Amino acid sequence: MSASTHELDAPPWRRVDSTIMTTARAIRRAYESRLSPLGLNLTQAGLLAFLKNSGALTQTRLASGLGLGRAAAGSVIDALERRGLVQRKPDSRDRRVWLVAITGAGTDLVGAVERIDKALRSDLRRGISRSERQQLAELLLRLQANLSDILVDGERPRDDWSRPTRA
Repeated sequence: MSASTHELDAPPWRRVDSTIMTTARAIRRAYESRLSPLGLNLTQAGLLAFLKNSGALTQTRLASGLGLGRAAAGSVIDALERRGLVQRKPDSRDRRVWLVAITGAGTDLVGAVERIDKALRSDLRRGISRSERQQLAELLLRLQANLSDILVDGERPRDDWSRPTRA
């Protein structure tokens, strides 16, 4: 598809939204591949880095910060705890609450994760200028805002969705 061809004339798998989803999946696969020698997946690496930067947090706060559900965050925490990379400890301010903290071994592993991330980001940015990346980031943020509106609207029934649209 040439740059001058309007996306509406493209088949569905060549439209912007499909390209974004395909690119996101490919980026995730690249991270997973590079992190696999460390025995980590992208979610686990992200959780460790988040803890290193923020300090001990509740499972709820971790889940929210990483965009995960509480149960999914719990599974990730359990796996990392079995490896000695994080530990649960009681909150000194509230005995009912447990905090998740990174261990020394987890902190050491984040150093390797950061090196992998830096190298991969360099590879991903090859041939793309800083101003192009800034423009892309701004467009993606606008798309995210539109998605937030859609998701909020999607919770309300719309009786006109089933009606045919007129061009």
